[in-house]
Amino acid sequence: MELKDYLAIIWRRWKVIIATLVATLTVVIIGLLVTTPIYTASSTMRIATASGGTVNYSDYMYADRIMNTYVSIATSSPVMDELKQQLGQVKLPQIEVKIVPNTELIQILVEDPDPALAATTANTLTSILITQSQDLYSGGGKSPQDILSEQLQQMETELNQAQSDYEELVTNSPNDAEAIAAASRALEVKQQIYANLLEQYEQTRIREAIRANTLSIVEPAVYPEAPSKPNRLLNIILGFMVGLIGGVGLAFLFENLDSTLYTTEQVEKVTKLTALGHIPSLKVHKQTLSVNGNSIYREAFRRLRTNIFMQDEGVPQKTLLITSAEPGEGKSTTVANLAYVIAQSNRSVIVIDCDLRLPTLHKLFQLPNTSGLSDYLCQEAAINQISKSTEFPGVKVITSGPSPSNPIELLSSPKMSILIDALTQQYDVVLLDTPSIVQLADAAVLVPIVDGVLLVVMLGETKEEALLDASKQLEDAKARSIGLVVNGVRPDSNYYYYNKGAKARSK
Repeated sequence: MELKDYLAIIWRRWKVIIATLVATLTVVIIGLLVTTPIYTASSTMRIATASGGTVNYSDYMYADRIMNTYVSIATSSPVMDELKQQLGQVKLPQIEVKIVPNTELIQILVEDPDPALAATTANTLTSILITQSQDLYSGGGKSPQDILSEQLQQMETELNQAQSDYEELVTNSPNDAEAIAAASRALEVKQQIYANLLEQYEQTRIREAIRANTLSIVEPAVYPEAPSKPNRLLNIILGFMVGLIGGVGLAFLFENLDSTLYTTEQVEKVTKLTALGHIPSLKVHKQTLSVNGNSIYREAFRRLRTNIFMQDEGVPQKTLLITSAEPGEGKSTTVANLAYVIAQSNRSVIVIDCDLRLPTLHKLFQLPNTSGLSDYLCQEAAINQISKSTEFPGVKVITSGPSPSNPIELLSSPKMSILIDALTQQYDVVLLDTPSIVQLADAAVLVPIVDGVLLVVMLGETKEEALLDASKQLEDAKARSIGLVVNGVRPDSNYYYYNKGAKARSK
């Protein structure tokens, strides 16, 4: 299939596509209307994990551990219980705590139908984490600072004692040089140890102070003005895309399951015949006899007339039977309009309505149907009594007449052959309008006595199975020649161009 074939299917099945699209969008919109909107509030905290200007591997590992530790603590049961107590809520909103990649930031996301509660929850949880950060960091045991403080106090006591012992020796035993030197050395050792402990204590105190106070608010949660879920615009766009794709898919599915013929190419492929005429699809098409000489509709019948008379090396077919695979394909309208254009070529034409069950030609030509073909076949009227003149010069009509009880027997009787032979002597062309060949055998019994058959096909209505059946019946009936007339063809834009130019020149 070419691109134009796919486009033709889409154009032909546009109702399926539109219906699917509308149904999908309706479901999406109803879903959006009944879905409770969810609001999201977020607060952001920073944890300064690096204690110095440079970061080594141990600092990196420490930072990773402390970040994950705070994430776990933020959603722990003690913190959640404290949060419930401060909010006065039995059930908390949906809370998510996550690390912002490649940063020292922790983000707290809270979702709830109440936007105020969502913002309050995020800010309250942040406040709890900051307030308890010292306790959360140090835990329940002694910190290094506490241990060093105890050691420093003990060393201070020992230092004071050593100082006292030294001064006492100097005062009471000034001549005991050896004892005084030993006391002096002990005092110096104590002073050195005390100085070292004091330095370690100050460093530890500063380090723990920094680490215990690195948790800070970067961005507090604000009142969310618009819901975060559902995303109405995104859902509608996705619904439109799904509906459109689904509609196109259904269109091709229906096309695959549908045996209706929509193009001339399909008709010719099924019948293995070439179309002699392409009748455009117009609002006035069915059961209409067009006499507008400049109409595209009339021009199509002129081309059909030309193609019919050009068959068999220029030898015209005098008797033509017009039938169709199924009812309602414009068969009788084709007969009437073809008779009119043949008469315009200075040929005498007579049309016979052989549909003795549901006749139509008398309506098209606006003639009475009180007598007609059935009267002749029942030997109740002569030929000259049943042939009727029309308002169109050169065109005569034999209407069906009263509906008989045995139409198939009358049409297959020798009288019908005699009638056709007699009419071919009086008229240039004899056209027979018959019922659809698939449903009734009326047309099949007339095929052997005519020169050719025109099989009318209505695009968009004729089924492939019916057309195959009609073609087979015509072959079984030994039709001498079969021509296709395709109804419902899209008008050729080129004709409109020439037709417009012709009208302009006539003014």
